[in-house]
Amino acid sequence: MGSSRWGWIVPDGLWEIARDLLPSSRVRPQGGGTQNAPDEAVFAAIVYVLTSGCAWRHLPPCFGISKSTAHRRFLIWSRAGVWGRLHRAVLDELAASGLLDLSRVVLDSAHVRAKKGELTGASPVDRGKPGSKMHILSDTNGLPVVVAVSGGNVHDSQGLKPLLAGLQSRHDLERGRHYRPGKVHADKAYDQPDLRRWMRGRRIACRVARKGVESSQRLGRHRWVIERTMSWLSGYRRLSPRCERHPRNYLAFLGLAAALCCYKRLRRLTT
Repeated sequence: MGSSRWGWIVPDGLWEIARDLLPSSRVRPQGGGTQNAPDEAVFAAIVYVLTSGCAWRHLPPCFGISKSTAHRRFLIWSRAGVWGRLHRAVLDELAASGLLDLSRVVLDSAHVRAKKGELTGASPVDRGKPGSKMHILSDTNGLPVVVAVSGGNVHDSQGLKPLLAGLQSRHDLERGRHYRPGKVHADKAYDQPDLRRWMRGRRIACRVARKGVESSQRLGRHRWVIERTMSWLSGYRRLSPRCERHPRNYLAFLGLAAALCCYKRLRRLTT
């Protein structure tokens, strides 16, 4: 298992997982076009853009493809949902190896500056400048399991239901896997009576700091992992600031970054 010449940017073995998830290439009527660019080189170029934060026009010539080819293929694969499926495939590998611990899950969000586009809003923590939010749900060890994006003016608490619903929608009955969280940890931004009732109705234990009663710091021994997760993701420079005007493309990069974080942990613990 390996990634041939692109091992310096793509972790060994990740391409073999991604390759089976890609849509078939279409031949352009005028000849030439995207079918001539190797998928593996395009995949490596996309990982490079995510990691370095460079613009598509600054893609190094070592990949042997044009910026327009790389960007076009990225858009095609994003519309096909490749990055979300790649993230899920890596999570399945972790679950099969007993490395996914959902006895406790942790929620949090982070502001990122953004240019004009959908799902942006005046950020209350950045002098009202346009921004977005990354919403992250991690497992006990800080592995990003579900990711989402919203406008910067959306309250953190509004991300709880979509994230938990996204986790539970990943049940794999054929393999006997049930991605049900045991307990949810979150800071006092998520202290909403309706959210507590919603989680109780789904038999999910709730450990959310109560406003005016306790400090969020008391959850530190369980919540520090999400801070580390945010640090992992912020290391992918294309995520902050947000350059993509369309939220689907930003979410695609976020999903790829989550897949990379999870896969690196899988490789480290199984090799």
